[in-house]
Amino acid sequence: MPRAATVSAPDALRTGAEVTRIAGAQRELRIALAGGGTGGHIVPGLHLLAGVEEDCARPVDVVWFTSGRAVEDRVLGAAREQLAATPFERVVLPIEPKGGGAPSRAGLVLRTPSAVLRARERLIAHRSDVVVGLGGFTSLPVVLAARSLKIPVVLLEVNAHRGEATRWLARFAARILHASRATLPDGEDRVNRFVGPPLAPFFAAHAALDESARERAAQTARRELGLDPKRPLLVVLGGSQGSSALNAFVREHLVSFLASGLQVVHQTGPNKIREAGPECSGYRAQEYVEDVPRALTAATIALVRGGASTLAEVAALRVPALVAPYPGHADKHQEKNAAQLGAGVLIVQDSELNAHARDEILALSRATGSNRLRSMRTALAAAVPTDSTRRIWREILAAKLERENTK
Repeated sequence: MPRAATVSAPDALRTGAEVTRIAGAQRELRIALAGGGTGGHIVPGLHLLAGVEEDCARPVDVVWFTSGRAVEDRVLGAAREQLAATPFERVVLPIEPKGGGAPSRAGLVLRTPSAVLRARERLIAHRSDVVVGLGGFTSLPVVLAARSLKIPVVLLEVNAHRGEATRWLARFAARILHASRATLPDGEDRVNRFVGPPLAPFFAAHAALDESARERAAQTARRELGLDPKRPLLVVLGGSQGSSALNAFVREHLVSFLASGLQVVHQTGPNKIREAGPECSGYRAQEYVEDVPRALTAATIALVRGGASTLAEVAALRVPALVAPYPGHADKHQEKNAAQLGAGVLIVQDSELNAHARDEILALSRATGSNRLRSMRTALAAAVPTDSTRRIWREILAAKLERENTK
């Protein structure tokens, strides 16, 4: 088990104020985050920073290493006020090819040495206590730089299948934190810990609401979105890159949705607004939804890809959903992510985005207060721990303190 912050014997002779100050200093963290390229590697970091609890950990400096993709500008830009609360620097490591996308093995070998040197220089400048790897290729040079500086590494695996970054870098990690029990190798041990997915405080607060309070919150959110507060709402999220398959499905069945009284908020993805349906009352299409929590709070039902962060938010907000996993991943991790939510979601393949899927959405939208919806929400409530972010901060702080205790 990780060691908690303690007060040494000489500290017992100090005044209460002095002990409090010392304990507070032990909780202070100069933290480095490594992860970018997709919203799935960034949103967990944002949830983590939003979920700081002063009695557990206190970040006083943040440096975030990313890959430089445009999606990072959108996601981090939407959180600029949150990030301004602590001294913050974003460092782009050119680990990916100029055209974007995953680097080849040869390209990774070629670009990693200079990226390690750049990461090492910024870690020294920020005097980082802990590096948290959020996944993706950007984690590699940062973890190697941290290793050379004897900075402890904490890896956060948010998917229900171990990603390459976790598999490659596990040997360097002081902690591997698992959002799903499915990725624990043989149960928990000192290194491998089940924590659940990081979630901002908003989600835990919403999870504590009863059914009537959630419905009032949903109506308020619909009103804020400029929609009819009393009409059911379908929210479509194709991930940070958008989904042409989901876009085509919405476009084909939009008339049926609206005719049945269902409103639709539709995230098309960047440069895909032309794939949206026609402008009409009760339909909102946009390339990127900045306030996903508000949209999901407003939702009666959701249609989403199977990104881990999206599904964690869907579960925390108790939104029954159809999940269409992205079919291009060889490891099928989005399908495995969706399976962790059990009866709370319906999994459909892209080839099944047809009239039957439309009818399922319409049936769920009309089933307000039904036993089916209640059972789906109950399954979602059981899928995500509400104290997950606190658990993560405790493990990060423990990694820092263990390093200090071995100096």
